[in-house]
Parts: sequence; structure tokens; C-alpha cells
Amino acid sequence: MEVKAEKINPYDNERSKTQQVKEMFDSIAPAYDFMNRMMAFGIDKLWRARAVKMLRRHSPRLILDVATGTGDLALLLHRKLNPHQLTGIDLSPNMIARAQAKAVDAGIAHKVNFMTGDCLALPFGTETFDCITVAYGVRNFEHLDAGYREMYRVLQPGAVLCVIELSTPTSPIVKPLYNFYTRRIIPTIGRLVSHDVRAYSYLPESIAAVPQGNSMLELLREAGFSQCTFTPLTFGTCTIYMAIK
Repeated sequence: MEVKAEKINPYDNERSKTQQVKEMFDSIAPAYDFMNRMMAFGIDKLWRARAVKMLRRHSPRLILDVATGTGDLALLLHRKLNPHQLTGIDLSPNMIARAQAKAVDAGIAHKVNFMTGDCLALPFGTETFDCITVAYGVRNFEHLDAGYREMYRVLQPGAVLCVIELSTPTSPIVKPLYNFYTRRIIPTIGRLVSHDVRAYSYLPESIAAVPQGNSMLELLREAGFSQCTFTPLTFGTCTIYMAIK
């Protein structure tokens, strides 16, 4: 299944998307947390909390947080689920540096392992984890189907995958306001705060292009997952996908 989001690049059509995504997040790392809070009016914290609550019944002990960014979800998973092992991986060294700093500030740097790595070629053995999470990251994958297959590989049988991803509302009332905000306001503020001309224009483009709802479930099933479900949140501006190996 071809994914349109794979054709949306942050900067140009000459280099690989993976290379450009790494460059983009290295560039915006200093502004990333502020922009996240501003863009979602702080509601992104509620979305992560909802996902963690949904994971609680699975009692995961060996968690991998893919595209961990500055570590917000990983640190929340540690606080709420207290897993035996928690690893966060991301392409961007600058994002990982900020995640590690947060872990140090929280006094748990010895309990959470943050590392750089390619999410399409995870440096872990087959059937290593009993839970994988991805927050706001899959739309940045150069090959989403390959990313899901790789996550399937490193999950144990019966393990759970939880994907939190931004999505486009379908309400005829909400959608025009959403489009104006994401295509006009966010790029303008993003340029001023991050000094990256393209990063926050790429954001709404990638959200619009990523598979959503049943289309995302189809990709998960093609990768081998079962019991695939999705839960829309906040007028459909965010969706949580759950699946089992």
C-alpha cells in the first residue's frame, strides 16, 4: 500500500526523507517542546495520558518508545507504568540530548535508556519487547509499512503496539478552523520561534497525507498485527491506534 505521507519531505525532493527528518528535528529541537504545547494548547498531554491509560491493562514490562523525540511519552510511561525496562530511540541526536536532560532532571537517567537510531532498522533482536509506543512519529517514516514490519519483528507474541498520531478532523464545522490554524497560524509562529522556514509547514502537509482511521488499520494488518483499533480524540485532531502481535 503506497503511503502519500512518504512523498512529503521537509525540505526537498533530492535527499532521502529519513535524512531530512533527522536534519529537521535537529534544527527545531530547542523550540520543539514549546511549539508542541502551543500548537495543541496543552491538550497533547491529555492525549499521551489517554494512551498510557489504555496500555495499563497490558501491564507492559519491556517498553520501546519509537521516535521518542524529547522523551515526554517515555518519561510518562516510566512514571505511570513503572516498567522493568524502558528504551527511547530517535533519529535526532539533538532531540535525544534533550530527552536525556529531562531524565537527569527527573532523577531517573539510570532507569530510562535514550539512544539514537533508525526506526526502520531497529538495533534490537527479534521478540525483545512486550510493548512499543510511537507518539506523533509515524507520519515522518520514509517507509511506513517497513517501519511497522520492523516494530512487529522486535515485539514478542501477544505484545501491544500503541501509535498516537495527529489526524485531520472531518466535521464540516471544525475542519475549516483546523485548516486555517494549521496552515496559516502554526507555520508563521513556527518560523518565528524555530527559525526553520519549512518545518512547521511540513507539519500540516504530513498530517493531511498520513493514512488515517481504517486506512491506518489496513497498514497495521498488512504488517501482521491483529485486534487493530483506533480511537479519535478532540474532534478527530488526534487518533490512538492499538494493535497486537
